[in-house]
Amino acid sequence: MKAKKQKPDFLHLGEKLLNWYGTNSRDLPWRKTKDPYKIWICEILLQQTQVKQGLNHYLRFVERFPDVKSLAEAHEDEVLLYWKGLGYYSRALNLHKASKQIMQDFDGNFPDDYESILSLKGVGKYTAAAIASIAFDLKYPAVDGNFYRVLSRLFADNFDISNAKAFQYFSELALLMMPEHQFGDFNEAMMDLGSEICKPKNPICVACPLNEDCLAFQSGTVNEFPLKTKKTKVTYLELTYYFINFKDQFLIKRRGDDFIWKKLYEFSTSIPEDFEQYIRRSNSISHKLTHKNLNIIINDVQLPDLELLKKFASENDFEIINLEEAKQKSFPKPLQNYLENYSKKSSFQGELF
Repeated sequence: MKAKKQKPDFLHLGEKLLNWYGTNSRDLPWRKTKDPYKIWICEILLQQTQVKQGLNHYLRFVERFPDVKSLAEAHEDEVLLYWKGLGYYSRALNLHKASKQIMQDFDGNFPDDYESILSLKGVGKYTAAAIASIAFDLKYPAVDGNFYRVLSRLFADNFDISNAKAFQYFSELALLMMPEHQFGDFNEAMMDLGSEICKPKNPICVACPLNEDCLAFQSGTVNEFPLKTKKTKVTYLELTYYFINFKDQFLIKRRGDDFIWKKLYEFSTSIPEDFEQYIRRSNSISHKLTHKNLNIIINDVQLPDLELLKKFASENDFEIINLEEAKQKSFPKPLQNYLENYSKKSSFQGELF
């Protein structure tokens, strides 16, 4: 059943939501600024990261890179380092590329219209709408998973959110609810309602400011919404690494732009046949990415002398570092965990696991 689009009722719901937000909004640092740069950083950071986890990362990131110019002039490795621990590093790479884009195409000034914001590397319709509404008070609903869930339940609307037209459909629905003021606050209110109350599982409907108007709540069908018929296929991958080391030194190489973990550092993915005699142990690690399940084999290759390590590094374009230096590099999470365990359990001496 599709929603009955009666504008006065819709606007009433929007005002009701804004009133609730006025006294229940979360106290977050990026909500105390209209600086589009900082709003952009937080929106990109929170795409795949929960607020609790991302807060300190955000504060450190904007302290080191307080404006577009400082981000654009930074080395890519340093940008990745300040993103360390957040995962989905392509977000950081896109931020860096977009900052250079702003310096070149917009004379260093963050663009102030929706289409220009949307043109930035790594910025999609949701992010562009969030920045446009919050920083520049433009009327664009920032439709994301929270909007899909709240609106589907509120109107018991079974429009399939996996449908290619879902974004446009729910954007139009949201616009009917959006009052002619506080556009940014309206979007923030929907985000808070979706993440704190109208959650995917175990929603706290009794605390919802819209529960009296929510058709799904009134009919006891909350868990039936939103409707999603297409499931994303999960792929399974196996990766093999060789941790080639001598005492406290080991080899790393930076990944390229293709496939996963772009521009992060990794161990060797192959060894010459005569190195197989130096494999001391192998470890199997399971790791999940979005729509990908990985099985990672890491072989500990302990070479008998430093010169052999240097020779292999030179011939195969590897960098030689130690554990202390590794703290200044960004590795995929499974490899980062491996290095931390290596440090704790062996200090490069004796057995690792």
